[in-house]
Amino acid sequence: GGDRGGRAEASRAREGLAVSAVGCRKSRPGSPKQSSTAPRRPNGCRRASRLHGDGLSSARTPAAGLPGGACSARCFRSQSGGRAGACGAAWLQRSRRAGGLGPECRGRGRPGGGLGPGACGAGAELAGRAGARAAAAAAVVAPPPPAAVNIIILVLAVALFLLVLHHNFLGLSSLLKNEVSDSGIVGLQPIDFVPNIPRHVVDGRQEEIPVVIAASEDRLGGAIAAINSIQHNTRSSVIFYIVTLNGTADHLRSWLSSSTLKSIRYKIVNFDTKLLEGKVKEDPDQGESIKPLTFARFYLPILVPSAKKAIYMDDDVIVQGDILALYNTPLKPGHAAAFSEDCDSTSTKVVIRGAGNQYNYIGYLDYKKERIRKLSMKASTCSFNPGVFVANLTEWKRQNITNQLEKWMKLNVEEGLYSRTLAGSITTPPLLIVFYQQHSTIDPMWNVRHLGSSAGKRYSPQFVKAAKLLHWNGHFKPWGRTASYTDVWEKWYIPDPTGKFSLIRRHTEISNIK
Repeated sequence: GGDRGGRAEASRAREGLAVSAVGCRKSRPGSPKQSSTAPRRPNGCRRASRLHGDGLSSARTPAAGLPGGACSARCFRSQSGGRAGACGAAWLQRSRRAGGLGPECRGRGRPGGGLGPGACGAGAELAGRAGARAAAAAAVVAPPPPAAVNIIILVLAVALFLLVLHHNFLGLSSLLKNEVSDSGIVGLQPIDFVPNIPRHVVDGRQEEIPVVIAASEDRLGGAIAAINSIQHNTRSSVIFYIVTLNGTADHLRSWLSSSTLKSIRYKIVNFDTKLLEGKVKEDPDQGESIKPLTFARFYLPILVPSAKKAIYMDDDVIVQGDILALYNTPLKPGHAAAFSEDCDSTSTKVVIRGAGNQYNYIGYLDYKKERIRKLSMKASTCSFNPGVFVANLTEWKRQNITNQLEKWMKLNVEEGLYSRTLAGSITTPPLLIVFYQQHSTIDPMWNVRHLGSSAGKRYSPQFVKAAKLLHWNGHFKPWGRTASYTDVWEKWYIPDPTGKFSLIRRHTEISNIK
C-alpha cells in the first residue's frame, strides 16, 4: 500500500496537482507499513512554497518540520522514477531552512543509496546548494556570541585607557621640557631642565608656583642663596625659571647639582640680548643699560607661557616665609601685577640729592619732557619697587603689557624720558608708566627693602627676623665687601663648588691675614 501511495503521489505531482504530503496525513494506528522509527506527526500543517522550474507541487507540511518525521521517511522509501512530489517539496523547504540535509537523505542521496530522482534525489541536490549558500551568508553576517562581544569590548576599553594614559604622560613630559621653546618667541630658549625630586608630601590639588629669577655671572651667588632660602621655607611645589646668558649656563648647572640643591626643580633659560636692540642705548651714566638680564621681568609670559600667575624677584633677596603666601596675594580685577608701594612705611623713604624722595614718580621720570606731562601722572604719586612682584599672566597677555613696556623703552632711546638723577635705574620708569594706578599691592613684609642702601643697619634685628622677605637693593650687596645683615644672608649661601664665585669680603679678609 505504501508503494502504491508513493507512486500515486508522484503521478499526481507530475500532473501539477496539489496534494497533501503523506506525512501530513494522520497516521493510522497499527499500520503495518508505518516505520517503527518514524514519529507521529502533528495535525497542524503549513503551506510550502511552490518551487518553480523543478516541477514540485505545493503541499501542506507538518508544523514540526522535516526531514526526520513520517513524511520524510515515507519519501525516502519512495522508489518512483518521477520528480519529487509534495512530500519532496516539503522536505526541500525544511532542508533549506535547516541549512543542510536530514540524516536519512545524507546516506541515501549518494549513488547506490537506492533512491531515484524522487524526493531525496531531486531535493537533496537543491537543498544542498541552498544550505551551502545559507551557511556562507550566516558565516558573514552572524554576530559573535555575547560572551565574545563582552571580551572584545573589555579589551578595547583597556587598550583605550592605556593609550590615553600614555598620551597624558607624554604630554606632561613635553610640557615640562619644551614649554619655553614652544612659545615661538625668538630670544628665549630653554637650556636645561631638572625634573622634580619630591622632598615633601605635597597636596596633589596644589597649584605649581613658578618663580622667575635673573642670574648674571658676577651675581650668581646671590641667585643661589635666594633659591635655597625659598626651597627650605616652603612645602609648596615650586619650579624656578632661572634666566641667564649662554656663558653662565654651565657654571650655574654645576652649582645647582650640589647635594644641598639636588631636590629643587628648575629650568635654565637663555636670554638673547637681541631682544633689546633699539630699546636700550649704551649710556655710561645709566649702568643698567649694559645689564640685559634686568629686563627679563618684562617678558614673563614668554618665560612661563603655560602659567596663569608667576612671581618675579631679584637675585639680592632672602625669603624667610612660605612663598605660597606671596603667591596667593589677591590682585584686583583688571590688574596684571601686584607690587610693594614705596610709601608703605616711612622707613623705606630714601632721599636722593636734587630729586627729593625716591618713593615718588618725579624721582624716576623727567617731567620737563612734554610726552611725560601729557600722561597726566602726578609727580607726587608713590612709586613702587619692581624687584619683587606677583604677576597675573592672563591679564598681562590680555593687556599686551610686554608690548607697552617695549614702546616706552624705544621712546626713551629717542627722547630721553627718564630722570638722570637716579642713575642705574632704567627698568623701573617704564613699569611706573604702564602700571600707573593700575596695580595691586603686596604685604610690605614681603619686600623689606633698602638693606643695600647703606652699609649700616636700617632696621632692628627683631624686625629683620620677622620679615618674610629681605631685599638688599642698593649698592651694598650681601656678597660684597661691606653690607648689612650679612650673617642672615650667609645662612642660605652655598659655596661655589667650582671656586669661580667667592665672597669679596672673605677674599679680602684672607688676603689681609696673609
